[in-house]
Amino acid sequence: MTATASARVRPARPTDLPAVAGLAAEHAAYERALPPPADLARRLETLLFGQAQPPRLSVFVAELGDGDNIVGYASCAPEVSTWDGDEYLLMDCLFLRSGHRGLGIGPMLMAAVAADARARGLGRIQWQTPAWNTDAIRFYDRLGARATEKLRYSLPLDVEAD
Repeated sequence: MTATASARVRPARPTDLPAVAGLAAEHAAYERALPPPADLARRLETLLFGQAQPPRLSVFVAELGDGDNIVGYASCAPEVSTWDGDEYLLMDCLFLRSGHRGLGIGPMLMAAVAADARARGLGRIQWQTPAWNTDAIRFYDRLGARATEKLRYSLPLDVEAD
């Protein structure tokens, strides 16, 4: 059986969040970034299943077999473009564990993100990937996505978190 035949993508459940946090740590290591906070699963639970309904954040998981083998995830949330004067869906993360790339699971995650954008009435998805990640660039190019040249900056602020 191929990976795509046994794989499915679905919205994350509270019980998935420790696995998503683990994948996020693998994703950060893969992108040579700092690891996520130790309490990431709790933070995601607040964002996904807290009082704000519907939640602003969406997280989709890719699982193999009977559902206890989560091998990838995608996360997204609506954002606003001042230049265009409209909203779009920002895909913050798309990650598949090593050994599960190139098996058709990435397009399944992208389809879930696109369906989320359509359900929110949004006509565009944006995301970024490191310039050195040629495999991801080839994947996104095959989907018909167009790249733009920008640098992403992050300015940490001294604000208390929940």
